Amino acid sequence: MNSALYKSPVGWLEIVEENDCLVEVRFLDDESISISQNPKGILKDAIQQLGEYFSGSRTEFKLPLSPKGTDFQKKVWDELQNIEFGKTVSYMDIAKRLGDPKVIRAAGTANGKNPIAVIIPCHRVIGSDGSLTGYSGGLKRKQWLLEHESSQGMLF
Repeated sequence: MNSALYKSPVGWLEIVEENDCLVEVRFLDDESISISQNPKGILKDAIQQLGEYFSGSRTEFKLPLSPKGTDFQKKVWDELQNIEFGKTVSYMDIAKRLGDPKVIRAAGTANGKNPIAVIIPCHRVIGSDGSLTGYSGGLKRKQWLLEHESSQGMLF
């Protein structure tokens, strides 16, 4: 397992790879991070693509992902990757896409446990009433990400 740090407009991200696949991208809250690194391979690619995303020139990530979780969580995370850039869906929409509206809570829990922030776009899931609901990176970051995507000419 190797990792690298990336300073995004919404704070530091730690990017973790294992066997040439991303397994984790998570927000760090420590602003006093100092880095001396020379990322290679998939870590370098991830940093480049995140930079393009945050600069507004990338709407889709092309990276090998291998998030660790249950089969159900992986189904939810796969479904999250089908949400178009600049669009949002509700937790109920995710449950229906999985074939069972009764799994709304489980889908919400799996969404909250997404280990690959930003790249697997769990920030695009909102409440059925259009409200911003929980986000592991914090609601300010979720709002920023949604506004960033909508400012790229897309509506959500």
